[in-house]
Amino acid sequence: MPFVAAAPHCSDRFLASRWRPLMASLLLQANPGRKNILSQHGVLHQTSSGMAPHPTPGHIFVRRLLLRTRSIVLALVVLTLGALGGSMLAPPPASGVSKEIIQLQSQVAQLLQGQQDLRSALDSHSATLRTLVQQSLDAVNGLNGQMAQTQKSLQDSLAGSGSRIDSMTQQTQGISDNLQDVQARVGKLGQQLTDMQNLLQSIDAKVSGGAAPAGAVPGATGAPTTNPAGVDNSAPGAAPAPGAATAGGMAPISADTLYQNGLRDFTSGKYDLSRQEFSDYLKNFPANDLASNAQFYLGEIDYAQGNYKEAMGEYETVLQNYPSSYKLSAALLKKAFAELETGMRSSATRDLREVVRRYPGSDESRRAQAKLHEIGASVGTRTAPH
Repeated sequence: MPFVAAAPHCSDRFLASRWRPLMASLLLQANPGRKNILSQHGVLHQTSSGMAPHPTPGHIFVRRLLLRTRSIVLALVVLTLGALGGSMLAPPPASGVSKEIIQLQSQVAQLLQGQQDLRSALDSHSATLRTLVQQSLDAVNGLNGQMAQTQKSLQDSLAGSGSRIDSMTQQTQGISDNLQDVQARVGKLGQQLTDMQNLLQSIDAKVSGGAAPAGAVPGATGAPTTNPAGVDNSAPGAAPAPGAATAGGMAPISADTLYQNGLRDFTSGKYDLSRQEFSDYLKNFPANDLASNAQFYLGEIDYAQGNYKEAMGEYETVLQNYPSSYKLSAALLKKAFAELETGMRSSATRDLREVVRRYPGSDESRRAQAKLHEIGASVGTRTAPH
């Protein structure tokens, strides 16, 4: 080897003195048959002084062998150290890695199971929530249905209330007409009582002055004749008293009876018969105090039967021909209602405002204001021509 050739002589002797006996003993232990070979090459030969002889080929061989052995030993040491270092620096064995992988897989499986459980819980909660929402929707739909029924019932009640109010209004009008009839009768009775008192005073004066000539015809002196009820039958155009016989022998119906029959048939819904009776009343008693009422009820009959245009004409007749009638406010109000039914909104609004202006504080005025609010019109004070 070049290294050995270049080594100094002292170093060779040092190595020979140190390593040669060791290597010789190792070789002899490994192979005792080499003892002669070593002896022949002078490896085992030593001088008494302990100094090796001059180098011989055997010495060179041993020296090379020692160097090679040293290199091999160093290589083995390096390999051993490298193995130790590699074992220290190497990753854990496959068994440890497998254990960690198994643990990781177990954790992943647990996470997946937890995710599955969470998904199941969410699905269950979602199903419960959907059920609750559906129940809420059903409850809301039920409430809507109940509210619709309640609204319908309320509308029906309002419609029924309106019908009842109209019926009560008609009944009230009938009572008012009856009251007016009673007042008219009381006035007539008072006038008849006054006439009877005057007649009695005249008879007393005649009795005190002397008896009447024999054969004198009652009424020849110019005194008006009276019936038992005290009604003056000699007055021109006077209506016959109830129960008085006519030339034909039939008792005519009185104005009061005819009016009461017409009013009774109207309130009971017998509109055709009531129309005939009120028409007869106007024909036979046009100047009577209740003639305007009979005319108004003709309009009421047409309104009740849905003949709104005819009803408007009858109400207008009351307004034009009976300026002092008690039915003026009611006729103007019902005319406005009939105009609304026929689509004459502007005329109806004008007439309703006229009712409010002409008859403040009356029941017709309050009804007119309510109707104006109902149709969305303001309560004005403009005058409507009639």
